[in-house]
Amino acid sequence: MSPGASRSEVVGPFGEAWKVRVAAAPESGKANEAVRELLAATLGVPRASTTILSGATSRDKVVAVQGLTAAEVEARLGAAA
Repeated sequence: MSPGASRSEVVGPFGEAWKVRVAAAPESGKANEAVRELLAATLGVPRASTTILSGATSRDKVVAVQGLTAAEVEARLGAAA
């Protein structure tokens, strides 16, 4: 994740992860919420279906998405990148 970007977007695969940029600043959890909103919108799920499992204070995060398989998440992120 890259906070403070000019716009929020899914950049593309980055090793075994996905790189995203969010416009929100990394303060008071704003960037984390922006990541959840971006992923929810990109994946077509409610924001409540996304949860940051680890990395809340790090650029590297593990996010769980309810209602989609890993393959569906990969396909939808790939289409958005």
